[in-house]
Amino acid sequence: MSFDRQYLVWALGYAVIGMCLGIVMAASHNHGEFVTHAHILLVGFVLSIAYGIIHKLWLGQPNPILARIQFIVHQAAAVILSVGLFLLYGNLVAADRLEPVLASASVVVLIGALLMMYMVLRARVVKA
Repeated sequence: MSFDRQYLVWALGYAVIGMCLGIVMAASHNHGEFVTHAHILLVGFVLSIAYGIIHKLWLGQPNPILARIQFIVHQAAAVILSVGLFLLYGNLVAADRLEPVLASASVVVLIGALLMMYMVLRARVVKA
């Protein structure tokens, strides 16, 4: 499966999870997971769809190893960040235990963005 399609599938998965969490919060009148909801939709859905669009429109033939690393880095960090925030804001795990994990996952999301930026800068521009 192409990277653009992989990103699309993951993005839609995050969208569904984020919307379900939003519906649960609205139905329960408990918006304690608002931060988790926002991160799932922004880091998971929006960044994944943006990366998929970048692959489709600007990265015709990226370095497959670098593209795979970037994909795994982003998805792993997005999942860890989402789960960690869910545990934190659901008061399921103490903040002092989760903060190092959340901080690390945030930095890894940034590393994924930097890898994508590198691939975009290294890509050959094709004129239509």
